[in-house]
Amino acid sequence: MATGYFSHPDCLAHDMGAGHPECAQRIHAIEDQLRAHGLDALLTHGEVPLASNDDLALAHDLNYVLTLDDFLQQLEASGDTRALDPDTWACPGTRSAAWRAAGAAVAATDAVLDGRLDNAFCAIRPPGHHALHNQTMGFCFFNNVAVAARHALDRRGLNRVAIVDFDVHHGNGTEDIMAGDDRVLMVGLFQHPFYPHSGADSRAGNMVNVPVPARSDGRLIRDVIESYWLYRLEDFKPEMIFISAGFDAHREDDMGGLGLVEADYAWITEKIMDVARRHAQGRIVSCLEGGYHLSALGRSVAAHVKTLMEC
Repeated sequence: MATGYFSHPDCLAHDMGAGHPECAQRIHAIEDQLRAHGLDALLTHGEVPLASNDDLALAHDLNYVLTLDDFLQQLEASGDTRALDPDTWACPGTRSAAWRAAGAAVAATDAVLDGRLDNAFCAIRPPGHHALHNQTMGFCFFNNVAVAARHALDRRGLNRVAIVDFDVHHGNGTEDIMAGDDRVLMVGLFQHPFYPHSGADSRAGNMVNVPVPARSDGRLIRDVIESYWLYRLEDFKPEMIFISAGFDAHREDDMGGLGLVEADYAWITEKIMDVARRHAQGRIVSCLEGGYHLSALGRSVAAHVKTLMEC
């Protein structure tokens, strides 16, 4: 058995403009570090199809999917670049990248559930956890983790899945889609107050949101996870775990103000794996979210993936 790696050249074609932090170089930085650590050759590289619109409609309003599809096809034809919201720009390569990103998450889910892989990491962009049920937001077009989790539930017959989000920003899109769905437990921590200025006042019983102040370091984050996440995950007994793996809480990443380092990401991954071994047959699919300091991102993903490989 093995750890899978799912990515596709189409994910490099999405371009939000010169100097934008959510850029193709993020994937290059990850792959450089995986090679430098000798991990790339040990991973099982999975095929990445385009998601279908039916796949996307598992988590999004179908009219939103179809409208966005039509708009992005027009950009493909015209060569234009357009803003969909103040933070999210689309270009001729965006459609293929967004559909591949969600397709990677679904393909990884199937490979793990079919027993071909123990777990998987998806190096994909655009990211997803800010994408709402019917709206783009925060660099995100489709909520890749939410699509994959609903695929596991609605198509593959699982009864309970957990979503773990350790990005520096609250996964408001995932909460928008999953709040009130008792088949899903979402546990997250995020800097607060901070973009997108949500999460701290959630009333949904299946959401475990833990806001932490700026300058929180790894010691505090580990305490938070042990105090708030782990017992809820144990009680829930998920049959599969999905990770919104954002690495912008790293102390070198100026998109946020938290103080994690590579060892913290390895520790968090170990704790998630412990729960997965006990309740989910070790089944984990992790999808890239944030992380914008290229060196810190690559090193952190390498630590995360190396830990996943120790299954």
